Amino acid sequence: MFRAPPPERHRRRDLLATAVLVLSLAGAAVAVGWSSDIAGTTSRPADTAITAPPPATGIPARFALAWSAPSEHSPVPVVAGPAVVTASGSTVVGRDARTGEERWSYSRDLPLCAVGAAFPAATQGRVIALYANDAEPTGDDSDAGLYCSELTMLHAATGERAGARNPDARPGVRLIADDTYLLLLGDDHLEVLRSDLVRTLEYGAVPAQEQVGRQPRPECRYGSAVLGGGLVGVIERCPGEAGDRLTVLAADGDDGAEEPEEKYSVVLPGTGAEIVALTAERAAVTLDGRLRVFDATGTEVARDDVTRPDLDVPPCPEETARFVRAGSSVLALDPCSLAPRWTVPDTLGAPVRYGVDLLVPVPGGLQVVDIEDGTPGRVLPVDRPDPDAPVALAVQGEVLLEQRGAEVFALTPMS
Repeated sequence: MFRAPPPERHRRRDLLATAVLVLSLAGAAVAVGWSSDIAGTTSRPADTAITAPPPATGIPARFALAWSAPSEHSPVPVVAGPAVVTASGSTVVGRDARTGEERWSYSRDLPLCAVGAAFPAATQGRVIALYANDAEPTGDDSDAGLYCSELTMLHAATGERAGARNPDARPGVRLIADDTYLLLLGDDHLEVLRSDLVRTLEYGAVPAQEQVGRQPRPECRYGSAVLGGGLVGVIERCPGEAGDRLTVLAADGDDGAEEPEEKYSVVLPGTGAEIVALTAERAAVTLDGRLRVFDATGTEVARDDVTRPDLDVPPCPEETARFVRAGSSVLALDPCSLAPRWTVPDTLGAPVRYGVDLLVPVPGGLQVVDIEDGTPGRVLPVDRPDPDAPVALAVQGEVLLEQRGAEVFALTPMS
């Protein structure tokens, strides 16, 4: 006669073994969690999204100081979406432009390398926070040390996390961005990320061994760089060359990030060059007090004295000028030819648009400049502890922002 098997009996030692196993697994999960990136992160998103102040309608009678905040990790004021962003210690803060009120914050238990704004058109504003850690980059790098390889992208309006990436940047990296690309520029290495944080270009002293032989000049050092027209322009300083080198690369080449697509590379007749503007057809470089313009093949097609621009340049009918700083002068460049239209000497930094006019930082205040012909207007006084120190400007609506050293100052219009 068939008999059913007796019910399974769990002896006490079996139950104890099971309990120990469960606790071990739970402990391992906790250990992994606390050792992960999330464990060392404190994120406080905004309760409601930040709104930008109304746009500037005209130059006010004067500006008054509304607030200030430390921000040693931003060489220029960071305006992202509707927020003003400051970065001090290991914390990035999104602020209301009018009051300076902290609306969101993001911090990690790692050193902060750099902070910047990116992709305003593609994403309605993103904040890039780049942190350092001790992890080696991809591949076997015998000289590996501290890398800025922890990149987090945040929504500018709320501070919520929008993405992450692990670049191969080193401390001292500079962030340069436009609507589509983010350039991470180091002393001997650069890489470009798209708005979805996909890497589209890596150039220079690349640590990944699978790229050996694919980089044309890994021994060079980098000066200035710009983005424009889907391209990256960089000034290289290479061993054994008498002058600096201008190199223009595709920001997103046909062969992917692993093999740079070089459009052209030319040695310049001297050192101390700076690239100030780049389009799909032109590159503008300052060298020895002259603005040199190169075409899409790397051929020099124009040369102008920075202090005496050619006033007969036919302007582009569709676009306004590009405003750049060369040495201590501000230049208005024709957007088609990149030829200089006018210049303002003896400035403390690059200008910003404010309403229909231009504001230029000068000793003692802000110079109003006519945007069409460069005619100087009145100077709005601004009290600065060092009247001759460099000043970086930005605008968020009607709020004017000045970066002076390691601090951001917000100025509001007064009648």
